[in-house]
Amino acid sequence: MPPNPSSTDLNSRNAAIALGLALPADTALYLLLPMYADQFGVTLAEAGLLLAANRLVRIAGYGWVARYYARRGDRPTCTMAVIIAALCALGYATLSGFWALLPLRLLWGLSYAGLNLSTQSLATADLDGASRRSGHSRALIAMGPVISLPLGALLAMWVDPRAIFYVLAAAALFGLLVTRPLPSLAHHMAKRARRFVWPNSLDMWSFMEGLTLDGLFIIGLSYLGKDLLPGGAVVVAGSLMAMRYLAEILLSPIGGRMAERAGPERMLVMLSLLTAVALIGFGAGWLWSCAAVIVVLRALQLPLLAPIVARRTPGPERLQALANRSVWRDIGAGLGPMLAGILLPIAPMLYVYAAAAILLAATAVACGARPPENVSPGSATPG
Repeated sequence: MPPNPSSTDLNSRNAAIALGLALPADTALYLLLPMYADQFGVTLAEAGLLLAANRLVRIAGYGWVARYYARRGDRPTCTMAVIIAALCALGYATLSGFWALLPLRLLWGLSYAGLNLSTQSLATADLDGASRRSGHSRALIAMGPVISLPLGALLAMWVDPRAIFYVLAAAALFGLLVTRPLPSLAHHMAKRARRFVWPNSLDMWSFMEGLTLDGLFIIGLSYLGKDLLPGGAVVVAGSLMAMRYLAEILLSPIGGRMAERAGPERMLVMLSLLTAVALIGFGAGWLWSCAAVIVVLRALQLPLLAPIVARRTPGPERLQALANRSVWRDIGAGLGPMLAGILLPIAPMLYVYAAAAILLAATAVACGARPPENVSPGSATPG
């Protein structure tokens, strides 16, 4: 953040803090649900479905959320989302069984969509400094999970692993303090095309990033770590997942500044290729070392997508384009936990993660090779 932040900088900061306070309940669930599925009253396969549900509902609901956000503005959208996040965290602490937890995951999915769209829209409201603001935004969002993941892991070893969600419900409500200064002005939004348009290279990279980094990798880290380090696995996995967010705090601003200098498309290709190599190592059995490399590379990549979208689709199409890219990422991230729940117990790790790595690398190269002016401004999405 510059010494004398503009109103755009301040709005971007406040929206990021609101998401950072609402997010920890979701990230803690990704850690605890696969390891303690029986205590939540679900099977491992059902846990995968629950972790995917918040992504899947956004595939159908992102368009509705984007229209609501454009009509009502940032303050009402973020305020309602923060309240719902607190109620969902309370539900994780008190309810059991697949059908009891499923509505909470669906509500959180739509709430996250509103918060995520607000943070990206406010960070790219001015193209000048958009990559820098995106980097700082990702750092602020990551602060909540950095604290909640190790705390949740430690509590899980000593008491009921669900107790952490009472604390996280209270923390989410503090987000109301930073949603109050947000603007409530409507946003200009181009109408989405009714016809189906095949995903472009940036859509496919978003899909593969969600599938690999937000799906297969995170669930694999929790599930496989339980077998490799029984007893202390929850602390190790929680620490590594927290390191993922700590890396965002330390490295996402650096990634944003690097993108300002070298160009976000070039950075996307380079970092994705390195991530693919680390994913293959992860699948080959170097679980903890390659996991550490992956979380560092992911942190550097996170600020890149929104500035690329803003550069390729300026004007009223920007908001719809941001929503479209998020939908494709959610499709991948929604499929990831389900694939992990099905494949990891029966398929060799190397085959699963090598295939994902190859596809991620291929989509990154295709995305970088295509000139920005040839990318469609607002490809229609499923749902």
